[in-house]
Amino acid sequence: MNIQKMMKQMQQMQSKMAQTQDDLAGKTMEVSSGGGRVTVTVTGAQEITGIKINKEIVDPEDVDMLETLVLTAVQQALAKSKEMAAGEMGKLTQGMGLPPGMGF
Repeated sequence: MNIQKMMKQMQQMQSKMAQTQDDLAGKTMEVSSGGGRVTVTVTGAQEITGIKINKEIVDPEDVDMLETLVLTAVQQALAKSKEMAAGEMGKLTQGMGLPPGMGF
């Protein structure tokens, strides 16, 4: 096993990972709940960048429903963002023969 070659491969992978993370930060997606009444925008870096709430669901007498819809949309947006990030990072480690748990 050539240590220098392995170190060079690791440096290349680190560079690709950094580029992929930058790319993910630039990607956005929207996720809705309540039939589109609450929409959350999130980046591939799990940063919430916007929340839109349709005026027709704002009811001072039913704040619990609004809170639930917002929470649901945020949770779904973060889950999709994490899924996208895992897929992109997984492409980098695919075929490297890493032990279980060492992939991204």
